[in-house]
Amino acid sequence: MSRMDIFSEEDLNRIKEYGLDLHEVLRQLDVFKTSAPYMDLVRPCRPGDGIRIIYLDDEHELIETYDKRVQSGGIVKFVPASGAASRMFKVLQNGLKNGEEILRESVEKEALAGRKDKKELLEFIAGINNFAFFEDLKSVMSKQGLRIHSLIREGRFRDIIHFLIDKTGLDYSNLPKGLLKFHSYPDRSRTAFEEQLVEGASYVADINRRCRLHFTVSPEHREKFISHLEEVRPYYEQRYQVSFDVSFSVQKKSTDTIAVDSDNNPFRDEHEKILFRPGGHGSLIENLNDLDAEIVFIKNIDNVVPDRLKPDTVRWKKILGGYLIALQTRVFGYLKKLSGSMADQSILNEITGFIERDLFLKIPEHIDAAPTSEKVEFLKNRLNRPIRVCGLVRNQGEPGGGPFWVRDQHGEISAQIVESAQIDPASAGQQEILASSTHFNPVDLVAGIRNFENRRFDLRRYIDKGAVFISQKSQNGRELKALEHPGLWNGAMAGWITAFVEVPITTFNPVKTVNDLLRKEHQQG
Repeated sequence: MSRMDIFSEEDLNRIKEYGLDLHEVLRQLDVFKTSAPYMDLVRPCRPGDGIRIIYLDDEHELIETYDKRVQSGGIVKFVPASGAASRMFKVLQNGLKNGEEILRESVEKEALAGRKDKKELLEFIAGINNFAFFEDLKSVMSKQGLRIHSLIREGRFRDIIHFLIDKTGLDYSNLPKGLLKFHSYPDRSRTAFEEQLVEGASYVADINRRCRLHFTVSPEHREKFISHLEEVRPYYEQRYQVSFDVSFSVQKKSTDTIAVDSDNNPFRDEHEKILFRPGGHGSLIENLNDLDAEIVFIKNIDNVVPDRLKPDTVRWKKILGGYLIALQTRVFGYLKKLSGSMADQSILNEITGFIERDLFLKIPEHIDAAPTSEKVEFLKNRLNRPIRVCGLVRNQGEPGGGPFWVRDQHGEISAQIVESAQIDPASAGQQEILASSTHFNPVDLVAGIRNFENRRFDLRRYIDKGAVFISQKSQNGRELKALEHPGLWNGAMAGWITAFVEVPITTFNPVKTVNDLLRKEHQQG
């Protein structure tokens, strides 16, 4: 394929502006033409078959292991926080579309007729006093001569919604989730960002009480996050006796992907420029790769709870961290032996048993019969990788990924987090395996990103580049196809050593819609 058959000189310059090379863009175009392959599920991971259950006696030891290790530093909490909050308010936004008043009588009538969105709107109004942002909303409306409780008594809701989500009011639908007020306390209300700081202070602070957090944010909101941090930092540093070391990064332009039209040709905008789009959360593997850290906790911005529920979350963070450290200690020890002169047959047998028993990985039969030098290299390759410990909850019907044993193109089987979109909808067998899954991935990870010589791994080497997502989008009313990189905790970590650990459902309290903030888990009472 000649580059000039597709791209003009202006196109090539645009590709360079994004920090991409032509080879990578052509590779992306080929992906559209061949379509993204589905994952080959073998079976779901279950307790005893890929998922570990941590028992009470072990919990205490793992917490002690973590508490000792955290003192020396090098541990960072990594929070993807670039997502806009617009989806949280989808139901409310729909109500404003026709520009007419939103009357209780008509909303109730449609709710009784089975309209789920209208029921949710009524739930929002009924619980409005219980939102952490209520006083702010009441204040901004009052300045315009509007009384929120009077409007509710009169059954008129349009202004209430308008002042919550639009720019004339709190502008919540245009802010990132991290900057929305989630929880109320007697002395103040806290944003999701503040709750992440408070939670981090409980398990990331080192012996000097330095607490490191890193947030990935969108470029247009970076200054807002920095300003918010500087506003709240003194209060929380004094209250929790820590020093917050908070850094921010944005998704790199070089991780954007080219969009195509229905014929898989480069999509061109109204100015005839080729269109690049953000490559999804899998792009953040680059941000993680740049992080100066040894151990990293990864957690979504909206999965936070009020203080009364934090002890359970913190406890399990320490258990997962302790499990990673214990696993890492064994892996590092074996790698040192394999790299030295201690790799006799008994050591090789011990390491093989560890890989099969503790990592649930099958050693190919030809390796058993291979010469010692070949066996040593195989085992070193198996062990000298980044390590992730993923907390899993019992399946509650939430959308998202789950743990499965997956067969790759070489026939090797490994434990992976797989999204339902990666599974062939036309395959009854694959859908049956999906339906039989018992656990769910709440994005509760702790990762070891340095090797046994304390050098950084290049995390980009362990990506399954075939595990991409292709989605249907639109630009100014025109249909297009968009490409997302392998997800951060899916294909972007496919080549890592993976350990799945069951955690309680109390550690998983995401906020996907505004009404989720009315659930008892997000209320202080």
